[in-house]
Amino acid sequence: MGPLLLSRLLGLNDVQSGVLNLVFKVADDNGLLLIDMKDLRQMLKYIGDNAKDYTIDYGNVSIQSIGAIQRGLLSLEEQGANNFFAEPELDIYDFLKTDSEGNGYINILASDRLFQGPALYSTFLLWLLSELYEQLPEVGDLPKPKIVFFFDEAHLLFSEAPKVLLDKIEQVVRLIRSKGVGVYFITHNPTDINNKVLGQLSNKVQHALRAFTPAELTVVKATADTFRPNPKLDVEQALTELKVGEALISFLDDEGLPGIVKRAFVIPPASQLGTLSPERRNEIIQASAFYHKYETTIDRESAYEVLQKKAASNQEIIERDNRADTVYRRQRYDYGVRTYKKTKKDSVLTKVAKSAASSVGRQIGRELIRGLFGILLKK
Repeated sequence: MGPLLLSRLLGLNDVQSGVLNLVFKVADDNGLLLIDMKDLRQMLKYIGDNAKDYTIDYGNVSIQSIGAIQRGLLSLEEQGANNFFAEPELDIYDFLKTDSEGNGYINILASDRLFQGPALYSTFLLWLLSELYEQLPEVGDLPKPKIVFFFDEAHLLFSEAPKVLLDKIEQVVRLIRSKGVGVYFITHNPTDINNKVLGQLSNKVQHALRAFTPAELTVVKATADTFRPNPKLDVEQALTELKVGEALISFLDDEGLPGIVKRAFVIPPASQLGTLSPERRNEIIQASAFYHKYETTIDRESAYEVLQKKAASNQEIIERDNRADTVYRRQRYDYGVRTYKKTKKDSVLTKVAKSAASSVGRQIGRELIRGLFGILLKK
């Protein structure tokens, strides 16, 4: 995920988002891969420690913002983000696999645990949409789509989303059809979805809405207004009367125009209803052709490892310089001791003659020691 999605996931303000963008830019310019959480945390630490070096080229680095981002990442890690942000990355082309007869598969991404973190779940959906849009080639209007996605709890996509993110969603939804992709958003009612995005959705299936309060009646009316009217059907009344298995539907006609709303029965699913047992779920997962592809986490060299090596190298240089300084000070000390002993053997006249020089020598020694200590302190 890039800085835009991560900013939303972490709930960052504009200043903090700017710092996160800066961190990604520095990483990109220096060929440092940000793959997992420890990469990003190490990169943030590196930028914070060397903020002055990047101010001129990249702008001010707020240490407070660095701290806020680090706290947000720590909170994400507690929600299991270390497993979520890792390799191998989910390959969207795995969804396009077919069997020997050319038939496609129904792929289910079980998001039981993701639902417990709405921000993480919604950001993942946005990432998935973005990947579909950016990776798949243009194919124009196909007789039928290459793949159709159904996003459950889609209202989470639009909850508290900033305008720049809503614009991105609208753009993807509007153009993704030319990639041969169909997208269905599943939510409680159409008012959960941004109006601009809703206007791009041509096929609608609406189940019953119950209305017992003025607020609920307002939702029913707003939902009815999203359909192309049918003079033979009272849509508002029908929405409150639909039974189990019934729905109001509106699909594109042969000319690509939204059809008028109709009341229809939905064919019941022929698959198993209800949840699977954990044992049965594991059997299905392990029988998948992709099980071994995603089973093992890969941790290749990335920003964390590179910056760790750089820090170790810098520390080695510091220690080497410190050892050299120690040797130099020892040599100066030994020289002073030898000079002192020789002076003791000199005559009184010589002692007097050398008194001033000896005083100057001691002053220079103190300055050198202060200078050496200053260098060490700076390091």
